[in-house]
Amino acid sequence: MTELDAREARKREDEARLATAAAAWRKRSRRVRLYRRVLPILILVLAGGALTWTVFRTVMSGVERKASQSEKVALEAPMFRGQDAEGRTFLIGAQGAVRDPATGNFRLNGPALRLNLGGTKVTELTADAGVWQVNDERVVIGPNVKISDGGSGWTLVTPEAVVDTETGIVTGDKGIQGSGPLGSISASSYAIYEQGERVTFSGSGENKIRGVINSASSGN
Repeated sequence: MTELDAREARKREDEARLATAAAAWRKRSRRVRLYRRVLPILILVLAGGALTWTVFRTVMSGVERKASQSEKVALEAPMFRGQDAEGRTFLIGAQGAVRDPATGNFRLNGPALRLNLGGTKVTELTADAGVWQVNDERVVIGPNVKISDGGSGWTLVTPEAVVDTETGIVTGDKGIQGSGPLGSISASSYAIYEQGERVTFSGSGENKIRGVINSASSGN
């Protein structure tokens, strides 16, 4: 091979390498242009998806909240009748009641409870408000609780009364004052047993009064 042929061969090899490099560069250039077009669209799609999900969750939360509120049951002048473990009847009434769907409890407006309906001595409790805790089997009423014992003639006032609907026992530890045929009494806590047949008062601190009053001994 002559020197001229060798130069021609090298020239053709150089041109082939340049053509290959140019083709590779054009390929990379097309890929870059494609990415420049696709990436903004992809970013918008992802951002739109995130925004759509946020709006969807907000709307669903509102729907769930409205559904929860719509499940609330409001009753006008309700009356619930039940029995304690001894078979004695009690009655829970109120001016109005609203059932909480989350707990099943009833919020009572102007509650009125009557105990020992099957006996001759009916104990009645009234208050401004209260909650019937259905699962806990108790009714908590207050403030301005008034307890009237038709058998003994006693009237008691206290800030709060807790009625165990299973046993019929009424308790309170926020102070109590009472008056009746035997005079008057005040104590820091009290308990009413046997649906009004027996009442105990307890004192603490400066008030040392402790007593047991059996309504049957009053002569009524």
